[in-house]
Amino acid sequence: MPYRLETRVVLPAPLDTVFAFFADARNLQQITPSFLNFRLLTPAADLRKGTRIDYRLRLRGVPFTWQSEITAWEPGVRFRDEQRRGPYKYWKHVHLFTAAAEGTVVEDGVDYDVPGGRYVHDWFVAPELMRIFTFRQHKLQEIFGVGHADAVKVAIQIKL
Repeated sequence: MPYRLETRVVLPAPLDTVFAFFADARNLQQITPSFLNFRLLTPAADLRKGTRIDYRLRLRGVPFTWQSEITAWEPGVRFRDEQRRGPYKYWKHVHLFTAAAEGTVVEDGVDYDVPGGRYVHDWFVAPELMRIFTFRQHKLQEIFGVGHADAVKVAIQIKL
């Protein structure tokens, strides 16, 4: 059964600055929770359509590798990464960027499926994804200068 995760956050920075941050794969480590022991294995490379990126992670003590490929690249607008090797049956992640009066709106749309079916998803994968993406949204707010008192509510939902 396929699932969809959607997130939205507004960052008080110009679109070109926010997109440049996401365009540098080395910044993934900053916005990934430490409990994942995330390590970028691919040397720094310019992101563009066709770029493949390898990572090593550890979740609940279980190590695994992940490879994603950039399958769409529109600077300042969007990019999409798709899992080529990893723990999911499939993972397609679209990052959207929109200029707004208050800065830049960053939206994520992830279509994915998991081995093991609905119980594995509902009891294990969904809670972990919520935890990971909540961390990511708050870390982005911190990096781009949203103070605690000014922080907007993080919008994350998983659709069945």
